[in-house]
Amino acid sequence: MVKKLFNGRLLFLLVAMLMLALVAACSSDDDKDKDGEAKGEETTDNGSSDGEISGDLEIQYFVGGYGDSWWKEVIGDFKEKYPDVNIIEHAGPNINEEMRSRWVSADPPDVVYIDGAGSSETQMVEDGQLMDLTEWIKGVKLEDGTPLMDSFIVEPAQYDDGKIYSLPLVFDTWGTWYDKALFEEKGYEAPKDFESFMSTMGEIKEGEDIAPFVTTGQYPYYFLRGVLYPAFAAAGGEELLANVIDGAEGAWSSDAVLEVMKKVEEMQKAGYIDEGFGALNHTQSQMNFLLHDNAFIPVGFWLPNEMAKDTPEDFKYGFIPSPMNNAGEPGAIVPDLRPLAIAKEAENPEAAKAFVEFVFTKEYASLFSEHTGAIMNLTGVDLSTNENVPEYLIDANAMINDPEQVQIYNKPHPMSADLETPISNSLVSLMLGNISAEEFVKEAEKAAEQYRNSK
Repeated sequence: MVKKLFNGRLLFLLVAMLMLALVAACSSDDDKDKDGEAKGEETTDNGSSDGEISGDLEIQYFVGGYGDSWWKEVIGDFKEKYPDVNIIEHAGPNINEEMRSRWVSADPPDVVYIDGAGSSETQMVEDGQLMDLTEWIKGVKLEDGTPLMDSFIVEPAQYDDGKIYSLPLVFDTWGTWYDKALFEEKGYEAPKDFESFMSTMGEIKEGEDIAPFVTTGQYPYYFLRGVLYPAFAAAGGEELLANVIDGAEGAWSSDAVLEVMKKVEEMQKAGYIDEGFGALNHTQSQMNFLLHDNAFIPVGFWLPNEMAKDTPEDFKYGFIPSPMNNAGEPGAIVPDLRPLAIAKEAENPEAAKAFVEFVFTKEYASLFSEHTGAIMNLTGVDLSTNENVPEYLIDANAMINDPEQVQIYNKPHPMSADLETPISNSLVSLMLGNISAEEFVKEAEKAAEQYRNSK
């Protein structure tokens, strides 16, 4: 009887333990449903609990002069490597405006390529929209094991306390373009300094009956970045360049800046700047250049690719550093980098990091030059042996790397849109002849003061 009683109690205990186990399991499942993860497990946002790269990945990229064929190839390869990732592309020439509400409402895409009108890396940093990559980037390596931080042509922009919020993907540089075929036919000299620039423009104005120089007045930053930045660097080095970009007190009203702006005024008074530039967007100004309505235009390396369908067959692109330097001095180049960044509020940060790391390889760097006619910001990429890279890019690359011809000046970071906009407005007024160089520097200094006070 005791044995029977014992067996009954044992059966009861076993049943009770089984029921408790079932309740615990249900409770665990309920916790997962409520919290999105089981207690004690680590998961990635929009990814799996074991750290596997998966889930939705939203990528925003501007489509302009570089086109989108490179992006399509890279994204396709990434999908093959990470089949559990669903990539949602937000792309196009107006994508910055189209996505603005997403950024303002703290619902941004995961990855953003910062380029084109309506975008400003510095503004995004100031607004707290980009992820701090300072520590993460230290562990990223190229396929050969070289640290990525040691492999950039130009290092990432650094902000307060050396913080890094973006990685420079594209090494572009503004410069002045001309038609080599026309110059060879007519015997015009490609200028090497401001003195020869004015001389050649005078010959072209007389010989072709055109205003030699054109730019876009709708986007005055083309002239600011393409002509003035290298001019400021040539006049006062990287210190002056950094000071005007930051709006430092006294920078815009300095003697060095005034000297540069007097050169712009000289161009305007001589009638070398197209009087109608103020109404032109960048495409219209580039079209006028290709039609020989003008002879010089400041643009980046994307120009030939962007205008490929409209370029006359006998047109031969020539590129020089914007010739604002004094005679006897090398031309000045200021790299204009196009960065890749991760949103601070990214919903899938692990997949975003995997994508950014995936992009920075020498293979994709070489492909970038093939697709876009521009240079990716990685060292050790040999373009001279690649038959698919255009001649002008190989020539420009060789010239840029010759210190006797060109001095490279790096800027600390892009200018904030809050300063660039008023500066640009005053610049258009100067180039139209509505204000003098002295009046320009006064307006620019005032704009810089207002910018500093607003920070």
